[in-house]
Amino acid sequence: MNQNTGKILIFISGIIFLLGIVIYFFGDKLNWIGRLPGDFRFEGKNTKVYFPIVTMLIISLLINAVLYVIRKFF
Repeated sequence: MNQNTGKILIFISGIIFLLGIVIYFFGDKLNWIGRLPGDFRFEGKNTKVYFPIVTMLIISLLINAVLYVIRKFF
């Protein structure tokens, strides 16, 4: 392990910490996540099938944007 690995772990833990704070304080306001138009939901008698397609696309775009900004500065 080298010094870069430590920096990366500190950065990732900081992001997880901030995400935890957002969920803790604003969790009741984030209930729209997973219920966007385009998220597929099927409920039968004995089964429930759920594919959050649009939600995953938005999360993927946000993660890619954050990684792009990180790569630009480092």
